[in-house]
Amino acid sequence: MNRATLILAAVVIVVGTALSSIFIVDEREKALVLQFGQVQFVKEDPGLAFKIPLIQEVVRYDDRILSLATQSLEVTPLDDRRLVVDAFARYRISDVVQFREAVGVGGVRSAESRLERILTAATREVLGSVSSNTVLSADRAALMEQIRDKARLDAENLGVEVIDVRLKRTDLPAQNLEATFARMRAEREREAADEIARGEEAAQKVRAQADRTLVEIVSEARKQAEITRGEADARRNAIFAQAFGANPEFFEFYRSLNAYEKALDGKNTSIVMSPDSEFFDYLKTDSIN
Repeated sequence: MNRATLILAAVVIVVGTALSSIFIVDEREKALVLQFGQVQFVKEDPGLAFKIPLIQEVVRYDDRILSLATQSLEVTPLDDRRLVVDAFARYRISDVVQFREAVGVGGVRSAESRLERILTAATREVLGSVSSNTVLSADRAALMEQIRDKARLDAENLGVEVIDVRLKRTDLPAQNLEATFARMRAEREREAADEIARGEEAAQKVRAQADRTLVEIVSEARKQAEITRGEADARRNAIFAQAFGANPEFFEFYRSLNAYEKALDGKNTSIVMSPDSEFFDYLKTDSIN
């Protein structure tokens, strides 16, 4: 009985030892086999691998592209106009041996802390060499490439490859926004006042031109009216003269009628004269002699 127990225990130990010597590497990771803290070999291809039980250990690192968002930082471009910048980087562990030697047991957390400092320094250096207008313009893409290239060089010692760097936000600090908006508002109000003044000047010119045109048109109309009226009066006088020449008695009768019409206009007119006055010659007779 004791022999069977010993055999069973030995089998368990052998099986446990065999199982502990086997490890599996996923396709999304790389593995380091360490012996007393020293790297023995690297397992980068997915599949089964073996290690010495109890003596060697396996440390795994993500082989995928990772993201790192930096804390908001203030940068001062060449024109001393401070900006608040948020950036993020995409990176991958390119050399796991160098990565282990650089960060030790701190792993990815320690590496990202150091990588963030690298990105912050690169961002300050690149953005500090240009004006704020350049940072806020379409040229920002070229600036991000410069930050990426500089950070890539500095991150090589970590065994990390910086793939891309992006600036998520480039804004003015909160304490400067109101002053900036006030300056922009004042500038827009000044431009609006200039436009209003130019509009008023143009309106005055249009009104003056319209008034002058009105005077010219009215003067020309009056001139034409006087000419027409004069021509009509001349024609009337000619007709009267012709009628007078043809029948003086009829002309006298017509003039008397006009005189009656003007004298007796229906407004309670009173006339005091003798009945045999010449004014009533055509009222006293029944026909024209």
